[in-house]
Amino acid sequence: PIIRHIRRLVSSAVIFGSAVILMLWLPIRILRSLLPNFLPYVVAMQTEAQVNELSLELLLLQVILPALLEQSHTRAWLKALIRVWCLAVSYLLDIKSYLLGDSPPAGNGGQQPQAAAAAPAPLDEPAPVGGGAGRGVDLGAAHHALFQRGGPTGFQPYIRPRLFPLRLLCLVILVCCSLVIVSLVALTVPVFLGRKVMVHYPQVTSTGSVGPVHELYTAACGTYICWVTARAVTFILSWLPQGRRAVTDMLYNWLLVAAKSFIATFLLIVVIPLLSGLLLELVVVMPLRVPLDQTPVLWLWQDWALGVLYTKIVCAVTMMGPEWALRHAIERVYRDGLRNMHLKFVVMELALPVISALSIALAVPYAIAHSIVPLFVSNSFVQVVVARRIYPSVLLLVVVCGLITLQIRQFAKLYEHIKNDKYLVGRRLVNYHHHKSTIQQSTTH
Repeated sequence: PIIRHIRRLVSSAVIFGSAVILMLWLPIRILRSLLPNFLPYVVAMQTEAQVNELSLELLLLQVILPALLEQSHTRAWLKALIRVWCLAVSYLLDIKSYLLGDSPPAGNGGQQPQAAAAAPAPLDEPAPVGGGAGRGVDLGAAHHALFQRGGPTGFQPYIRPRLFPLRLLCLVILVCCSLVIVSLVALTVPVFLGRKVMVHYPQVTSTGSVGPVHELYTAACGTYICWVTARAVTFILSWLPQGRRAVTDMLYNWLLVAAKSFIATFLLIVVIPLLSGLLLELVVVMPLRVPLDQTPVLWLWQDWALGVLYTKIVCAVTMMGPEWALRHAIERVYRDGLRNMHLKFVVMELALPVISALSIALAVPYAIAHSIVPLFVSNSFVQVVVARRIYPSVLLLVVVCGLITLQIRQFAKLYEHIKNDKYLVGRRLVNYHHHKSTIQQSTTH
């Protein structure tokens, strides 16, 4: 067991080191020789204030990466690309039988593959290999076993061409060259596209000059652009063979869906996060970070980026909470999706109540602090204190009123529970004569 463990450790180290050399060291050396001004990557923060970087990090984590990771098309594209590469290499080296397997003959009517599938070859019997045996059998069996993800189903025979070890060596060399090329493209194309786009978002340094943007954002932006472009191309190619009428109907339907999605996205992803981020900024961040003798400055971009995170947290808490109208509305929106989205329901049942509540929470304290308080208070410092502290004060008042209301309801439920335990047996009252007690009270008077 120790020798086996050492062998596995050495093989893992060799594989990992080879992958690092092929996918990082060689592409970087080639990139430095071909494009000397492209490197180095900017990975240092350009500003002392972390809030400018925070907004882009939240946008990356909450918008870009989920949109890439939640798509199943990426895995299908990778499998198709690997399949095309295997076909090209197999025809180039004449090892299609070894690399992809032999195609069943067309004249048998599909009976031979079914019989082979019904009675797979035993695992302990070697598969017939043309032109040789021994270690070639084990190598082919091991390679085919790697592709059998559903379990061992019997090894497939393959044709062993001339100079087979040399062809395998060429296959390994082509794999290494392909890894280097793919890594070189992945290190250059997304960053190049991202730099061309992110140049419109200048990064202001602490000295006031404009500095380069962090390469994490350029790479993420470029990757997203590549993904959107590939998705659009595959979508267009899949619909072109269906004719002009089908394409026209499809475009009309998707334009309608895009218009509805734009309105819903503007309300749910722009307006609501902006209002929630602005409210939390006024309630929590501003009273804690800005002194009374300084003027606060609101950055709507930062408030929106933080509001996206707060909105997702509130949605998660709502989905885990009790049954109520907002939870039912969110569940229906999730269930309908984009194609079956009911815009009227989204606006009236989800967006309008939330926007109304957030707008009231923002407008009422502001109106009180800047319209009513100056009528009774003439001191400017007191007016500033009221304007800066009214939002957390209103929040504290709402929380206290909510707790008092909750306790009153709990005491009422406790009173009903005690009364039912004392007088109610099943569904009938006992030891409680309301009519008799009323007559006694009337006679005493």
